[in-house]
Amino acid sequence: MRLIIGFLALLPLIAVAETAYVTDNLRLGLYEAADTSGRPLRMLESGQAMEILTRDRNYANVRLPNETEGWVKAAYLVSDKPAKLIVAETIAQRDALATELEELKRAFAGPAATIEALKNDAAQLKERLNDADALNAELEENISGFQGIQDRYKGSLPVSWVAGATGVCLIAGFALGLWWVDRRSRLRHGGIRIY
Repeated sequence: MRLIIGFLALLPLIAVAETAYVTDNLRLGLYEAADTSGRPLRMLESGQAMEILTRDRNYANVRLPNETEGWVKAAYLVSDKPAKLIVAETIAQRDALATELEELKRAFAGPAATIEALKNDAAQLKERLNDADALNAELEENISGFQGIQDRYKGSLPVSWVAGATGVCLIAGFALGLWWVDRRSRLRHGGIRIY
């Protein structure tokens, strides 16, 4: 019970809690007099660059980039860049890099498309090469089969030669047979042909 009451008592504190930050935006007056009395010549923003001409413990005589001279409180001058200026420079660098990146992307869009087209061409050529390799392997297998057949019939004659030789032999045999019959018939009949 005490725990619940304690929680309920702390609940308004939890709901009211808010996050806050210390500002680093400083406005410093530039005065004509060394004691910074009177009205400022101009208000200087945090991060304003200036050249220190003379400096004592409390005040500094400074010159702005536009050649305006005056006095400021020395306690507010630092040699390091303030965070506001560093952040602004970082943002400017980031924006410049983003712009450069976009320009590079546009510049490389053409070559990237060419590279992609070349990759596609290479893939197609590789596929054609694989097909040619498969066909080559098949042809080599057929050639080895034909070489086996050729080795088997190495000493034999072609069929056309054998048929031609057989035809010549038949015709020559028939002609020789006719001559032989004619000769024998003439020898028997005293040189007269009888048919």
